[in-house]
Amino acid sequence: MAKTRKVITFLTRLTVVILFIAVGACNKDNSTPAADRKISYSLKVKDVLGVSGTATFTETSSTVTTIDIVLTGAPSGTHPAELCTNSAIEGGTVVITFNPVDATGKSSTSVTTLTYTQLISYDGFIKVLKSSTESDVIFAQGDIGGNVITTTNKTYILDTIGSYGVSGTALFEKRVNGNTLVTIMLTGTIPGDVYPATINLGSIASVGGGPVVKALNNVDGTTGKSYTNIKKLDSGIDITYDNWLVYDGYINIYQTSVNIGNIICHGNIGSN
Repeated sequence: MAKTRKVITFLTRLTVVILFIAVGACNKDNSTPAADRKISYSLKVKDVLGVSGTATFTETSSTVTTIDIVLTGAPSGTHPAELCTNSAIEGGTVVITFNPVDATGKSSTSVTTLTYTQLISYDGFIKVLKSSTESDVIFAQGDIGGNVITTTNKTYILDTIGSYGVSGTALFEKRVNGNTLVTIMLTGTIPGDVYPATINLGSIASVGGGPVVKALNNVDGTTGKSYTNIKKLDSGIDITYDNWLVYDGYINIYQTSVNIGNIICHGNIGSN
């Protein structure tokens, strides 16, 4: 009997311990992350050579994200920093003003208007300005969240037409949110000139050519480059990177905005 009582006592105590553990687990505050989630974005040089940096997002609680900006190569002083809508190529409006980057090249801001989850999928970019009085000079900037460029991309050849001597490539890059960054890189362009570019429906073999579905940013004759972020066609229809891979289209590069009828370079894209 004594042995039986000892076994019962042990089981009773074991049951109590298990109950305490279970209650503690139920009362645990699930609003606080078990471990800080963190992600860093690159801030690339823009208007002042040698300036670059990073912006690190850290989830410090369910409602607070700490954003730390670190610049290298920036001159001493106080430099405003902002989170803006859209991609850096497009530009956008300011949605969050960060604490300015100080003389140490650092800034830290606690953000409560957007959660960590919202921020890491946000359609936006960060930029650091030279000063409050020279806000048109951008030290460094970088896309964040959904605008980050993935490793998925496709390059198309743009062939010269006639004796113009201009040729190159069109690089389509997929963003995290499915949007597309189109980079045109040409050789044979004339410094100072501007070359309009369009994506047209059909193929370059289309009789009479196809209609323009998306006007791209002009190619800078000095650099031979053009950058365009694409979310929609000119008609307003949404289009993703995956859509472009099977699109029935081609790209035209024109001599000048005045001689828009003179196509000097072109190439098929998508399903063509």
